[in-house]
Amino acid sequence: MSVAVTMHDVARAAGVSVMTVSNVLNGRPRVGPETRERVLAVVEELGYVLDLNARRLRTGRTGTVALVVPRFDHHYYAELAAQLAAAFAERGQHLVVEQSNASRENELAALSPARLRFYDGIVLSAVGLTPDDVAALRGTVPLVLLGERELPGVVDHVMMSNTEGARLATEHLLDRGARRIAVLGGAPPAVPGAGTSREPGGIGTLRTEGWREAHRARGLEPPEELVAGVPGLALGMAREVLTGLLDRAPDVDAVFAITDQLAVSALAALHELGLRVPEDIRVIGFDNLELLAQVPPGLSTIDPSNGWIVERAVELLERRIADPGAEAVVLASPVRVVERGSTR
Repeated sequence: MSVAVTMHDVARAAGVSVMTVSNVLNGRPRVGPETRERVLAVVEELGYVLDLNARRLRTGRTGTVALVVPRFDHHYYAELAAQLAAAFAERGQHLVVEQSNASRENELAALSPARLRFYDGIVLSAVGLTPDDVAALRGTVPLVLLGERELPGVVDHVMMSNTEGARLATEHLLDRGARRIAVLGGAPPAVPGAGTSREPGGIGTLRTEGWREAHRARGLEPPEELVAGVPGLALGMAREVLTGLLDRAPDVDAVFAITDQLAVSALAALHELGLRVPEDIRVIGFDNLELLAQVPPGLSTIDPSNGWIVERAVELLERRIADPGAEAVVLASPVRVVERGSTR
């Protein structure tokens, strides 16, 4: 019968204290790189496995938090996960990332007691949760919501300023002389009694509303015929949608893509059509993805202050773990235009 390897065994084999082993395994920045590498090598050699249940019984904490995002293959969520992992590591916390596929059932499953025993708290990018779901979560789990939708302010929530950001993007294009601005990935206005399945409060709805507000503030009627919905915000579909729109409305002189990834599809479609950016048509996105600053001619975009969102989410989750009864905080991120070559 094999005997389980303990933290003391790892410390003895590595020639360090048990506290040093604990600091390494918890990602605390108190250990030199050579010592850290030696400890990790011994952990691998001996096959040591951290017992989260034992740690919870001993300290009340697992040292692990979860991030639940709709998709792994979206660059925005990849950057968000990387930044959150680094921020939590600085505080001695390990981050686990789960994918919900934007499903209400999967988001609720991530908050189930069976899953929560592994985590001290959860950061959840909410897409499928209903207001009633959120109201029922009050006081049940250390939780910070991220995302676009306005939800009941009974749990901590760091929101992205979608409508304001979209208004700034549209104003930026209007200031540069554009008057026929298409919104790629937008949502048409709701039709009363039409039974639309359009997600209320989703990014398409909120960012299209900002596009409308910018027009109305200038005394212009929003050209609703230039709202170009993209099913599932699929990149390949976006190219087809924009190509079809330009065929119907060749006088479009600017494109506001509601995400940077859709903006890349727009740039590809315009290139295929032989249209020059920004000489023939201007393009602006939303998200300020680091990668896309390098895409010629340089994508103008809305910076939603991702670093600010990460810091607030980490602070609020740590506060919630330490004080479960604290009053809920709802914050909205600052936004700004980042001008690059695609709108100059």
